[in-house]
Amino acid sequence: MSRILTSIVGAVVEAAQELRIHRGRVILSLIGVGVAVCALTSMVGMSSLAAQAQTESQERYGGRPATLMASAYGTGTEQPDPEAYITAVHDLAERYGIGYVSQSGSTQLNVQFADGTVPVQSTVVDVPYGEMHRIRLDEGAWFQEDDGDRLAPAIVVNPAFWQRLGSPPIETHPTVTVHGEHPVTAVIVGVYASNEWDTEPQLSILPAGTALIGPVSGAEEGMGQPGQLPQFEFWVPNADAEAFTQRIQSDLRAELGDAYGVDVFRNDFGQTGEDPLLSLKLVVGAVAGLILLLGALGLINLSLVTVRQRIREIGIRRSFGATAPRVFFAVMMESVVATFVAGVIGVMLAVAVVKSPIVEQFIGQGLVTDFPPFPIEAAVLGLVSATAVGAIAGLLPALVAVRVKVIDAIRY
Repeated sequence: MSRILTSIVGAVVEAAQELRIHRGRVILSLIGVGVAVCALTSMVGMSSLAAQAQTESQERYGGRPATLMASAYGTGTEQPDPEAYITAVHDLAERYGIGYVSQSGSTQLNVQFADGTVPVQSTVVDVPYGEMHRIRLDEGAWFQEDDGDRLAPAIVVNPAFWQRLGSPPIETHPTVTVHGEHPVTAVIVGVYASNEWDTEPQLSILPAGTALIGPVSGAEEGMGQPGQLPQFEFWVPNADAEAFTQRIQSDLRAELGDAYGVDVFRNDFGQTGEDPLLSLKLVVGAVAGLILLLGALGLINLSLVTVRQRIREIGIRRSFGATAPRVFFAVMMESVVATFVAGVIGVMLAVAVVKSPIVEQFIGQGLVTDFPPFPIEAAVLGLVSATAVGAIAGLLPALVAVRVKVIDAIRY
């Protein structure tokens, strides 16, 4: 065992010495490998960022896995009782230990701006909605539990709404007038992040706020209007989504009676059962493989040329007793050691590129809240790929080296 280890260490040391002797050739031949490994690792690392950005974008609209949507409606002539329905939902959530439950409806509120009254698309939510949908605030804060007791409703707006008001400091508690059955003054408590293409004013408001405003003229019936049955979202463990769907539906039907119909379904992206990032991963894998193949082909060509230039040297070493396996291993290890070093440098460059603020801002578009660390699997893949390229690139030259006859090599 010790002889094997000694031989391996000796071959590595010998390879390192050869690399120092031929460092000019090595640097030129390994630039391509280093660039290829950097590109490969960067692609994998950036795909991780892109996956996180896409995941958070989907969760911002559909909720985190698993988000269940429950909606109830009257099936007969009996007038629905919203209060009984809301009470039944919260009792159910407490019974099953579901900590995140929120209303989720939309309506249209008429907001007074400096240039006139404008209908604004509004989302009616409860406090847990912010955590369930990964809402990120640019200014101020999300709703708090005591905001439902305000006489002046609290609202959280998007940047387009805030900018239309002149971007007043949140610390000054800016207000707007919302016209309904009872026009009220609403207080802006936060500005949530949104995509650059969201150019129309939008806002979020608690159910207690819509109750103060009352019915809004021109709003669509059944879309979060007071007196209508609201929709509710439940954030439950992803593994138990199907079981919770059945429980919530059956319990609400039993609680509300035959006069109500109840539908419960998954609202998050996980409902499809497919990997939404599969196409992205396939493209990244294909591009990375092509980059690595080009780097390997270039290194093989340079290694063959180099070995042919060293035939005389190899013949002299064989004449002094170097065995064929020793020559084979030494020639191959030159490529392996060199490409491993190139891989380390390439991975370090990839980490610097992927974790740079410019790249994170470009991929995240300012909406990613949980930037993942640089994926270890990307670094391991880069180093393994570099080592594999070195072994492949050194295999053919090593075979050429051991097939050289000593007398012919010395005469070369």
